[in-house]
Parts: sequence; C-alpha cells; structure tokens
Amino acid sequence: MAAAEPDTDQLSSPGSEFLNFSAKDTASRWLAAADLQQEVYRHLAAYVPRILCLGPSSSGGSSREGQREEQREEQREELAYQLLLLAPLEWLLLREEPAAGLAQLQENNRPSPLCGHVFKVGEPTYSCRECAADPTCVLCMQCFLGSVHKEHRYRMTTSGGGGFCDCGDAEAWKRGPYCQKHTPTDRHTEEDPVAQLPADMVARGYSIFSIILKYAVDLLTCDQEEQLPAGLEPPERGDTYYCMLFNDEVHTYEQVIYTLQKAVNCSQKEAVSFATMVDRDGRKSVRYGDFQFCDQAKSVIVRNTSRQSKPLRVQVMHSSVVAHQCFALKALSWMGQIIQYSDGLRRILCQVGLQNGPEGENSSLVDRLMLNDSKMWKGARNIYHQLLMNSLLMDLKYKKIFAIQFAKNYRRLQTDFMEDDHERVVSVTSLSVQLFTVPTMARMLMVEQNLMTTIIRTFVDHLRHRDLQGRFQFDRYTAQQAFKFGRVQSLIGDLKYVLITRPSEWTNQLRLKFLEGLDAFLDLLKCMQGMDPVVRQVGQHIEMEPEWEAAFTLQMKLTHIISMIQEWCSTDEHVLIDAYRKCLSALSQCHCGLPDGEQPISLSLAGHTVDTFRYQVSQDKVSIHLPVCRLLAGLHVLLSRTELSSRVPEQLPLGELSPPLLIELPLRCLVLCAQVHAGMWRRNGFSLINQAGASMMDPNHFLMIVLSRFELFNIFNSADVRKRYREANKDVVQQNNTLIEEMLHLIIMVVGERYVAGVGQVEPFDEVRREIIHQLSIRPMAHSELVKALPENGNKETGLEGVIDIVASFKKPGVTGRGLYELRPEWNKNFNLYFHHYSRADQSKAEEAQRKLRRQKGEDTALPPPLPPPLCPLFGSLVNLLQCDVLLSVEGAVLQWAVESSGGGWTESMLQRVLHLVAMSLLEEQQQLENNRDDDVTFNYTYKITREAPSPSGSVLALLETLQKAPQLEVHKDMITWIIKMVANIKTMREQTASTSTVSVCPGHGAEETVRDRDKAERKRKAEMARLRREKIMAQMSEMQKHFINENKELFQQSLEELEASTSAAAETSATGLGPTCVTQVCVGPRRVGRAEHRQLVTCILCQEEQEVRGHSRAMVLAAFVQRSTVLSKNRRHIVPDPERQEPLFMHPDLSLGIHTASCGHIMHAICWQRYFEAVQLKEQRRQQRLRGHTSYDVENGEFLCPLCECLSNTVIPLLPHSPDHRCTHSLSLPVSVNHPTLEAWLNTTNQQIATLHSAHRKQSDGTAEEAEPAGEAEPAAPEGFRVDFTPQSPFSSSIREMITTFSVSTYKVGLKLNPNEQDPRVPVLSWSTCAYTIQSIERLLMEEEKPLFGSLPCRQDDCLSSLTRFSSACWTVAPLKTVHTHFIRLFTALFPDSQVENTPCILDTDMFHLLVYSVLSYSSVQSLDQSGCSVVDSAHLHLLHLVTVAHLVQILLTSTTEEVCMDQDSEGSEEEILTCQLYNTLRKHLGSVLPQVSSGWQLWRCVKAGILPFLRATALFFHYLNSTAPPADLLVAGPGHWEALCSFLSLPSNLLQVHQNQHTLLEPLIYRWCCHPGVRQTLQGGGVIVRFPRESNRLIELPEDYSVLINQASSFTCPRSGGDKSRAPTLCLVCGSMLCSQSYCCQTEVEGEDVGACTAHTFTCGAGVGLFLRVRESQVLFVAGKTKGSFYPPPYLDDYGETDQGLKRGNPLHLCQERYRKIERLWRQHGIAEVIGHAQEANQTLVAIDWQHL
Repeated sequence: MAAAEPDTDQLSSPGSEFLNFSAKDTASRWLAAADLQQEVYRHLAAYVPRILCLGPSSSGGSSREGQREEQREEQREELAYQLLLLAPLEWLLLREEPAAGLAQLQENNRPSPLCGHVFKVGEPTYSCRECAADPTCVLCMQCFLGSVHKEHRYRMTTSGGGGFCDCGDAEAWKRGPYCQKHTPTDRHTEEDPVAQLPADMVARGYSIFSIILKYAVDLLTCDQEEQLPAGLEPPERGDTYYCMLFNDEVHTYEQVIYTLQKAVNCSQKEAVSFATMVDRDGRKSVRYGDFQFCDQAKSVIVRNTSRQSKPLRVQVMHSSVVAHQCFALKALSWMGQIIQYSDGLRRILCQVGLQNGPEGENSSLVDRLMLNDSKMWKGARNIYHQLLMNSLLMDLKYKKIFAIQFAKNYRRLQTDFMEDDHERVVSVTSLSVQLFTVPTMARMLMVEQNLMTTIIRTFVDHLRHRDLQGRFQFDRYTAQQAFKFGRVQSLIGDLKYVLITRPSEWTNQLRLKFLEGLDAFLDLLKCMQGMDPVVRQVGQHIEMEPEWEAAFTLQMKLTHIISMIQEWCSTDEHVLIDAYRKCLSALSQCHCGLPDGEQPISLSLAGHTVDTFRYQVSQDKVSIHLPVCRLLAGLHVLLSRTELSSRVPEQLPLGELSPPLLIELPLRCLVLCAQVHAGMWRRNGFSLINQAGASMMDPNHFLMIVLSRFELFNIFNSADVRKRYREANKDVVQQNNTLIEEMLHLIIMVVGERYVAGVGQVEPFDEVRREIIHQLSIRPMAHSELVKALPENGNKETGLEGVIDIVASFKKPGVTGRGLYELRPEWNKNFNLYFHHYSRADQSKAEEAQRKLRRQKGEDTALPPPLPPPLCPLFGSLVNLLQCDVLLSVEGAVLQWAVESSGGGWTESMLQRVLHLVAMSLLEEQQQLENNRDDDVTFNYTYKITREAPSPSGSVLALLETLQKAPQLEVHKDMITWIIKMVANIKTMREQTASTSTVSVCPGHGAEETVRDRDKAERKRKAEMARLRREKIMAQMSEMQKHFINENKELFQQSLEELEASTSAAAETSATGLGPTCVTQVCVGPRRVGRAEHRQLVTCILCQEEQEVRGHSRAMVLAAFVQRSTVLSKNRRHIVPDPERQEPLFMHPDLSLGIHTASCGHIMHAICWQRYFEAVQLKEQRRQQRLRGHTSYDVENGEFLCPLCECLSNTVIPLLPHSPDHRCTHSLSLPVSVNHPTLEAWLNTTNQQIATLHSAHRKQSDGTAEEAEPAGEAEPAAPEGFRVDFTPQSPFSSSIREMITTFSVSTYKVGLKLNPNEQDPRVPVLSWSTCAYTIQSIERLLMEEEKPLFGSLPCRQDDCLSSLTRFSSACWTVAPLKTVHTHFIRLFTALFPDSQVENTPCILDTDMFHLLVYSVLSYSSVQSLDQSGCSVVDSAHLHLLHLVTVAHLVQILLTSTTEEVCMDQDSEGSEEEILTCQLYNTLRKHLGSVLPQVSSGWQLWRCVKAGILPFLRATALFFHYLNSTAPPADLLVAGPGHWEALCSFLSLPSNLLQVHQNQHTLLEPLIYRWCCHPGVRQTLQGGGVIVRFPRESNRLIELPEDYSVLINQASSFTCPRSGGDKSRAPTLCLVCGSMLCSQSYCCQTEVEGEDVGACTAHTFTCGAGVGLFLRVRESQVLFVAGKTKGSFYPPPYLDDYGETDQGLKRGNPLHLCQERYRKIERLWRQHGIAEVIGHAQEANQTLVAIDWQHL
C-alpha cells in the first residue's frame, strides 16, 4: 500500500504539484486499491485543505490591485481543484481522457423527452392558456418557440428561479406536450437506460457516486464546527479558523453592514460586499485567523444583533472543515453536470441517493439531505435542490419513489420549515409544486400516503390558538405568530396543487381517501365556522380594533379549496352524496353549539304564523366566517345540477336538517352586513344557502323569519308602531330605512339570482356573459378590468375570451390610454339594476348610464328586470316567494307610505326595490302563461294585487295607479307605467287563453304592441313640442342680440373694421409671398430687412400688471430650465474634463456635452419673481425643520416651479427689447455699397483692431496702462475712430443688468457644475453656448418631424429662443470688456490663424455653428469701441458667416466618405460640381494621400449640400431671432424649394462654392493654414473622433418587437461585480443599450462623494445626469434626472388589448408599439424628461420619497 501514500514532501509548492500530478495515474492507483473509499478520502484529506479556502489574499481587498489579486487567486483555485480533485474522479469513471469520454457518452445516450431546463431567476416562462393542465405547467423559451402553443393564447411570466420546463411531460399538457426538439423518436422505449452502459462503467459509477454523495452529505449535515468525518483528518492540522456569518431573513442589510463595520473593523464598502455575499450565498467568512481572533469577532456580532431579535448566526469553523464543505458543494455540482451526459448515469445516481442505509427508515442519502434542509445555508440548499431536479425529478421511475419519501416526511419537513426563517424558495418544501401537480402522482400519494389528510391535519396542528368552542382565535397576534401564520399558508398552496385537476375516473380507494380528506377538511371548517364573532358596541367606543386580518386571509385562501372540493364531488355521484351527508352533519354539529337559551316565540303576519326564537343581531354575537355553509350551498347546487335530487331522492338526507336552521347563520351574517351597511354585495355563497333554505320552506314562514332577524317585524305588523317610529329620533328612522332596503334587496337576490348552473337552467357561458354585460353597463372597460371583475377558475381562466366578442366591440387605444370594450347596444335589454356583484357605487353609475342611453334613444327610462331563466326543479318553489301574502303585505305597506308621502318614513330606493319585485313577479307570471296551459299556471300574482287588500286605500294595483299621478315621483313614473301595462297584458293573455285555449298566445303580444305604439306616439308629441319651444327661445335671443348691436353701433363698427383690415392684410401677404418679392427677405448683412418698430407689451403672471419691454424699464423675466445635455452627442465615451480646467470656448463637432435651455414661456417682473423665490426658500426651510418629505424640486440648486403652470424651472431669462438697428439712421436711404466694406477691407480692419487690443492688453498686464499716451513706434496703428480706452454706455437699467448676470451665472453653474463665480471669464461663453446648442437641438427636432423651419414652433419655444438669442447678444455688456475681447481674438484666430495666439484647435475639432454664434456675439464688444460714427456690424456678421461657411465646406469635404459610383453622367458637370471638385483637389494638394481621390463632382456636391444644410438652417434661426427679421414665405411651409430660399435669406449665393470662388485669392492661404494644422492629418489618419456631416440625429435604441426576447436577454445578464451572479433587477439604458444591474448594493459606485446605484451612475456618463431606462422584469420605463428625481412611465410594450402590463402581472404576450416608443423618443429629444418627472412628482407625492439614487 505504500505506493498509494501521497508524497507529502512533494506537495510543498503548488507549481510542482501541477507539474508532477497525473490524474490518470491516480485513478489507476485508486482502481487497484482494495478499499476505494479509503483511498479517495485520503486523497481528499491531503489536497482539499491545501487548494480551497486558503484565507484572504495578502493585499487589501478594496484597492483595484487587491481585486485583481483576488481574481487571480480564484482562477488558481479553480484550476487546481479541476486538475487535482475532479480530473482523477472523471478518469476513474470513464477510464479515458474525460473530454473524449463524455462526448462518447453523450453520443450513445438516448435522452428522455423531458426537457428539464431549470429556470434562472427572471427567465421568461410560457404557459398555454388553452392546453396547460394547470397554471404551474410552463415551457422555457426554446421549447415554446418550437411548440404548437405559440399560435395559441399563452401567458408569459418571469420565473422566480428554481422551477423547470415541463416540455415532454404528457400529463402537463392537454395537447402538444412536445416541442420539435423533444419529440420522442420511435426507438425510445421504456427500457432501462442503465442497460445501455458498459457493465464495468456501471459498477464504477455506483462506487464513485456513493462515495462522493456520502462524502457531500456527511459534510453538509454534520453539526461539528471543528471535527471532520472519519478518514478526512488533514495530515497536519494548523490553527487557522474562519469566522463564518450566516444569512437570515430577520435582519436588514443596514443592520448587517453596521455590525460588520464594528466587529471586523472594515470599511463601509467591504461591509456592503460581505453583506451582499451573505445574502446571495447564505454565508460568508468575515474574518480569518486563529481561534481567539475569530471568536472575538463572533461575540461582537452576536452582542450587536441580539437586542431586538434573535442574533445573527455566526460560527467559528476550522479552515479544513470549510474547505471540505466547499468541495462538497463543488462535487454535487460536478455530479449534476456529469449526469447530463447520460441518462444511465442519472439513474445510477438516483439509485444511490434513494437506497436505504443500514439504519433503515429515512436513512437514504436523499432523506438525510431533506431532513437536514433547514440546518443548511442558502448556497448549499440551492446546489442540492438543483441536483435533485437534475436527477430524481428527471427520471420518472425515481420521481415516484422520491415523491413517496417526500409525502412520508411531509409533516416533519413542514414543521422544520415553520421553524426556519429562510424564504420558501430556498426550502426543500418548495419542491411540492414539482410533485403534487402531476395528477397521477397526486392521486397515487393521496391513496398510498393519505396525502390530502396529512396536509390538512398538519395545517390544523399549526394553528393552535382556539376558543372554548374549539374555533380558531386570532386576536392579538404577535409578530412572531403572524410570521408563522404566513408560513402556514403555504400548506394551503400544497393542498391546491393536489386538488388542481379533478379525476376523470374514480377507484374505491380514491373515494375512500378523498372522503377521509374531506372529513379532515370539515374539521378545519368547523374550527372556522363562527370564528371571530363580533358584538355591536353600545355606549362607549371600543378601545382596540380586534385582529380580523388573519381570519379573513384564511377564509379567502380556503375559498379556492372549497370550490375545488366541490368540483371533485361533481364528478362522482357516490362521493357527492356522501360529501353532502358529511357536510350536513358538520353543520348540525355547529348548530348544536348555538346557545340554547334563546326564547322560542311565535310570529304572525298577514294571516300566517311561524314558530322561531328570539335573537337580535344588534345585541348578540354574530360571525361572518361561515365556510361550512358555503360548502353546503355549493354541494346543494351540485345536487340540482347533476339532477341527483330528482333521480335518487331517497338516498339524500334532505329531511334531516330543518330549513329554518339552515338559513339562520347566513341570515344573521347578511343582517350584520346590512347593519354595517357593507357596500360590497358579493354574496354568492350566502344568497345560495338562503335560496336552498327558502326553496324548502313555506315562503311566508321564510319571510317572517327574515323580517324578525332584520328586526323589522313590528314595523310591518302594526300601523301604530310605524307612527311611533316616525316620531322617534331621526337616526333610528334612517337605520330602519336602510334595513328595509337591504331586506328587500335580499329577497330580490334569493328569487332573482338564477345564473348559477344548478339553481337556474343556465350554462357557465351564460354566467360569464351576464357578468360582462353588467360590468360594461357601468362604463366601457379595458380587458384587464373585466378579467379582474370576473371570477377565475383553478386554471386562472375566466371564460371571457369565448364571450366577449359576442357582447362587446373593441376600441383600439391611441398614443396614450388603453383599449376599451364597449357593450353592443342590442344587449342593453339584459341589464338588471339589482345585479348581485354591483357595489352601491357601481349600481348608481350603471343606473345613470342606462337611463342616459335610453334618453338619447328617445325611449322611456324604466329599467325593468330582464327575463329570468327558469329555475331547476330543486329550487322551483322559490318563485312562490313572489306571490306569498307576507311579501304582498310588505309591498303594500311600502307603497302605502309612499302615497301618504308626509314624513321621512320611506326612501325612494325602498320604493324602487318594491317596484322591481312587482316587475319580477309579473315577468314570472307572463313566462308561465306563455310556456304552460292556463290550467297548469299556479302563479296568479295579478289576481292577488288587484283584489282588495286589507289596507284601507285598496289593492297594490290601486296604490300604483295613485302613485303614477304623484308629482314627486317623476323618476319612477316610467316604471310604474310599465307595470300597469304588464298587468293589462297579462289580463288579456288570461282572457284569451280562457276563451280559446287552442288559439296561440300571439294576440297577447298584439295588445302589448298597441300599448307600445300609443306610448311611442305620446313620446313623439312631447319631442315635437320641445323642439318648437327651443326654436322660439332661439328666435327671441337672436332678436335681443340685434337690438343690442344697434344700440352700440360705433363699438361694433370699430371691431368689424379691424377684423376686415387684418384679414385683407393676411391675404395680401400670402399673395405677395408667392410672387418674386419674397427674395427681399434677408436676415443678415447690410441688406437685411429689420422688423418695423413695434412695442412689445407683456403682462406679469404674478401681479397682473402690463408693461412694455424696454431697455431702461424694470426687468421682466421668463421662467426657464437649464440642463446639461447629451441628446446630440456623437461620442458617449467622451470623458468630461475637470470643470476647473475645462475650456468651453471651442465646441467639438461631436457635441458630446451641451447646455440646453427651455422655458414654459410665462413672464414675471424680476422683482415679483425674486419675492416668489424667497417665499419658496422660506417654505423649504420650514419644511426641513418639520422633517417633512422631499419636494419635487431642489431649492438649494435654485429650482422652483413656475407659479402658473408648475413647470420645473431653475433660473429666469431676462426679456430684452428687439435689438436697435446697428446702422446709422440715414443708411437706409443710401445705396448699399457705400457702407459695406469688402471682406478684405474688413479683415484688415479687424486684424488692426485685434493688434491694437493685443498691445493694450499687454500694457495692462505689464502695469503700464497709466502711461499709455506716449505711443511707441512699435505700436500698431489703430483704425480710425477705434478707441481702446472707451467705455461704452450700457443700454440697460440696473435691474435688467442684474437679471442678465443671474441667468449667465445659472448657465455657468449648470454647465460646469461649479459654484457661481461672476468673475470667471468663461461665464459669457457658456451663455453663448446654451444659445447655440438650443438652436441646434430645435433645428434637429424640426428636421426629424418634417416641419417647416419657421412658423411651426409652439409659442413657448419661440419666446424662449427669441429671449435667449437677445440675451446672448447682450450678455457681453455685464462682463469685463477685456474678457470678451480675448474670447473674440481667440475665436477669430481659429478662422484666421495668427502666430501670436497659441493652441488654437484644428478645423476638424470645431463645431462651426458654435464658432459662428460665439464670433457674432462677441464681435459686438469689439465694435462698441469703434467711435467712427458708422457701424459695420451687419457687414461683419455677413463676413463672419462667409468665412465660417467656407470653413464648414472644407470640414465637410475633409470628412466626406464618397464611394465611386459609376453613373451615366452628363460629360459637363454643373457649375456647383466643377467648383466642388476644384476645392476638393485643392485640399488633396495640401494633404496628399490622406484624402482619397474622387472624380465625381456630382457626388461631392451632393455630399456638401446635405452636410451643410443643418448648419444653414440653424444659422437662419439664429439671425432671424437676433435681428428680428421676418422669414420668407417659402420657409413657412414644409416641402421642396427650400435651398434657394434659405440661401437668399442668409444672403448667400445658392451655389455656396461661389463664396470661396469670389474671394479665391484671399481664402487660399487660409485654407492652406487650416489644412496644415497637425491635428487635421492626425485625425484623418485615425488619431481622433471623426464626425461626418450631416450628423445623423440620435435615436433611442432599437427594441425587439416581442418583449420576451428582452426578458431572455435580461435573464442571461449577470451582475458584472458579483462573480457571475444573476442580476435581480436588470435594467436597459434606452439611450445607449447598456444592460445594468440596478437596485442592488453590489453595483453601487461613488459619484460626487455619494454612493449611487448603477442606473444613476450611468446617467452621469451617458446622459449628463438624465436617463431613460427600461426595467425589464417590471416592464416599466424609468426616467431619472440627477440623484434625487425620478418617475415611472408607461412602457412602449402593449398586449393585444392595448394595455401595458407593468410588473408583468397579467402575463399576456407584449409587443412593441412604435407610436408610444416614438413618443418617449420625442420627449427625450425635446429635453422634456426632467419636466415629465417634475409633473409626475407633483401629481404623486409618493414618487418624491423614493430613493432614486439607489436605482
């Protein structure tokens, strides 16, 4: 044996280990050994502690270097355990190279047709609504796409993890059980898969699996923290321990993080990482060292967490134990992987796992794992559950054996689960769903293991609190008990799984065990019958509300079970009869418990007497929990539905229970509801049992008992009591009125609710149809609302789809809202006002809607009940209630009170109910007359209401006729008329059948029709009169109007003239617009046409004062919102430089970060706004003192809501007057040429001016500014009239200057994220920047939406641009002149390179539109020093425009990518093409081979034209607002012909290259200098970002059409930080398409000194603080702005019914709605996200409280 000893000295260094170790030799050595287990154990003992868990790596864990080291360590460990531990096992099993051996195994394998794919958390699962045996049957995405079900109605949900795909399981599907991949082949027979394997491999498989599985089970179930199982002690045992922290569901993340920081002295970040790992894996070592060191940490953790609850579980474990446990888990995973290759190996593993050990019962390895489940940590549980799923549950033979073991140990497993604090998902009890939902298995377990009884008994045992009568008692539940009660409820879920599919055939054994289970269930129901009884409090208030929630939850949960048991009973007659017997006896036992001291009394009314006992709901105890009654009612209906009651009445114990007792408890409950006036009328169960009781009793007796229980008997018994009541206090009268209404309602329910199969002769289809009709009678509803309103069956189906299209029509939604179903008009006649599922509110809405409909159609507004379906024989006697004497006397009494309408003794709804009852009786009689011969008709209600009643005022009919004339009952008049007509009809029918019993009943209809015709004629006459009356009134009004106009003639004359003038002017302009004159509109240059002077009058929204906008008046401002933006960015990876050093003067053409300004357009006085903002600040301070919640705006950052429209704002733009004309007053009369210097002249002048400024600045900085007079020779000659020392006069008042500064500083603060600093030279640049960027983004918007450039902007945007441009042109007036001059000089040198100015950017790194705007706006400051008398500002603007245009042309040609296209071109290119080629060749000459050769001028020109268009459009907008020039008509409409209009508006030639051509000599050297900039060559050769023109507009990412594709992507997305773990909330950025791990500690990063979640951090890099995300698991769009603001927005995915499904609760397939997605995109492009968030947070305060930064 010596050879088998591992060489311990050889193990010294891991490197030599790797090199010298041979897995093959080791395996051969093991195979030769006598005792394989001992050999393997010895190997593991030597190697495992030296490979796994070697303590933390040497460097610190938080640094980046430390993390890298840790990853390397993990990889080394992984490699070592693969090579040294798993490889020998694989060699041993396969006897060949593992990779080849496994491939061979897989090839020879005949896989079972089961898919068995185990779902990851969040993976999409599909269930077919038509074919699934129950809702738990699901498919994975691959199987679903290859199955027949994708064409059916299916439900899509996301998995909670842990279940598996049921494809291939024939019991799970009614049809189509296999997808294409898993369709079984013919050769697949039921042979044993082990037989397919070689015999020696089978033997080796048994030995290896039993050794390794036993090893793993021993380690995972051992209790020792120090001791290892025998044979695994390490050769040398060091003193190294781990302090291991375990997960529980009691302590929060925060508590754990805080405790760890104290206990192991780590940073917040490390503690977060520990807590995340503990939560994910169930345990994590938090300290490594000797025993004392670890024990000290343990005691701190225990001490810190044991104050409120039980402490966190911590163990100090020896490092070798931890290492072996780690390997045990890896070994289990390894076995799970190996058996995937071969079904034979899978079966071997199953046999090993389920083989009983020497100890006998429950000693198999799988049993040991199950029974120790609650002692294990989360990670271990997950791994062995996964193994069970991959092995036992995939092998049908062993699945059964496992199911029997599971059922045997069911009670013990559940008890362990109750004591455990982990969620059910990680408990072995959650496997019940895999076992109990298989119908054959559930029945087998029911018969063999008595499963149904076991589950129910276990459930009852865990609810120990009872009262003296043995009923459950839930009062004063402690938190601990409530937690336990939550766990107990999972047992109800298991019972539901067992009963989910009812048996199609019964065996005697199954009957026996089911009825035994029913006995147990009835015992449970008896404990619930009458629990939580309540007594009405009289006198003082109740101190504490009793605990009612638990009892209610229990009742709600068991409702499904009750209906399932009824379904089981309905499939077998013997079971049904026995169940009915058992239920009756259970109820009689409950009744024995009723107090016997109730005094018997006798009641008599209307000539009938009944014996009952005295009981008052308002004084005695009453309970609403009556499940036994509910069950009995259901079974009674089944007797009727299966017609057992009529076929074998002798077998039924119908005579055993007295009907008065049957109705007693439900009646008390209903009276309680009436007394509480519980608005909900969902009372199926109770009205049913009352129906059952009423159908067996004398109707008069039934009604007298009802009156007695409602405590109304005396009121109807004697007239004087009634009078006494009237004189009593108002409250009592009101209470009695409500009770009478409720009692009448109950009678309507008992007689009229026949839409239950078994009570009335109807099908389930009719029930659903009636539900839908009544829901849609309230209002049109969405599909989801209807589904919610309908009762679901066990398969979560409502039957809606089969019915809906018959009764309703569907209206599709628009861009907002959802699709709605509307009731088809022909179904309105089926409306029943007293539908039993209406709440009070629903009823009044439906009544109003129906009356409105009838009025619109010109019909009467009576709402008679619809024709009822006939009753089943067992319930046939119910109709006698309608004609019994007691009810007649009640009806008579109510009508009598209505006739003597003095006093408040009756209500209209009481009368309405009585009329409804009368109408029901008449319809019943009419139906009986139509269906039977007269002799058989026992129902003669008309006779009873026409004969004289005991009351003095005559019969019911006479009373009705009196009421018909009563003026105060206008609403009910139509109904009374309808009743009287019906009586007449029935009389004629009776007379006809009496005279000729052979004649058919048609003439009866004739009589009805004549009455109807008469009625129609009457209505027509009324309508005609109303019309005439209306016409008369209109004529009178018109007459008065004319009279008034004549009186005030001059007033009207004036306004009419004005109107005419304006319309004719409009006509003229539109006419001239078409003529050639439109060319004269020019917005820049000396020929520009200024707008005629017109005063701008505006009104302040705060003080309502009107004021003209003037430079020297009080400042007026616009509320505005400035934000950073990346909407136009072409480079999202751009790293934002440090704001202190950022140089914003030159904008890169990638526009990676801009500043956008928007405004709501509301104007205030600056002083009013300041007062308002101060008030907002004060309010905020008070709010902080009171510790109220956040607001939707951040006052500290200057945010406020516009006082008028509540739009989010953070600054104000000053309103400035239209810029005064730059030119001398007489210049208009002079010829143009006089005042317009050429480009060359202007360039010279400007260069002189710049040189003069340079020298002046130098002098200032040299400190020689004082002696500036004696000019030296070197000083450049200043142009005439240009005075450097001149200080221009500011054209604005101090308040306007202050506001200009305010806005400038706001843009500075937002744009650079710095504290305000007015002296910073960058302040004016950022003001110009926001002007340029906003114009650019609006131009893109107009382009994308194909709107005209001018005239299509909403006025708020128009006002914003106009104010912004004017502000930008004036902001230099508040900045130091030197600063603005310096900026102009630098900008100018970008166009006109100058050796004196350093680091000018290259032409490819400058956005030309920004350059133009900055140059134009800063030029004014230079021009202000020119005192020569005549301004050349306009000329300067035009020259700058020409220069920048040429630069842009060069830029476009340098970056153009034109492929050579062979086209039949005319040999002669147009002038444009020739000139373009010339310019391009010039550039090639300067740059050589960097530019490709292009011969096609046509293509170059096309490229240039398209590339420069956005620049020209933006420039036109800019000069239009700067110079207030009216745009030409061509640009006011969308369509062709823009190019020429645009060029002439900008006074450019339509062949732009002429700008270059005309100044060829002057521009050539410039172009040469631009091209020679080293940056140009570098960029073109790939050294930088090349932006091509025209820049394509950014769009949100493309989303897949089918939502499940997204869910699938998200389910395979792993958290980037926690080692391959699935992300819990995967979130997709809609701007760039990144998937992020949101809302989790693992991915938090630090931004600006604060920990934020992945989404918030991403917004700062991708969207400058604004983000749009799609939360994939919730199907929800998330908008985020900054760290504190966010809101949810409806997703662009809709189901077939036009509804979103946020949270994926309904599971309908979702598809992308392009219009909605475009709407979100438009919001983003318009920079409207922050505004949407603001409005959402204002509307819904709960949004403000969410910690958005953690998402």
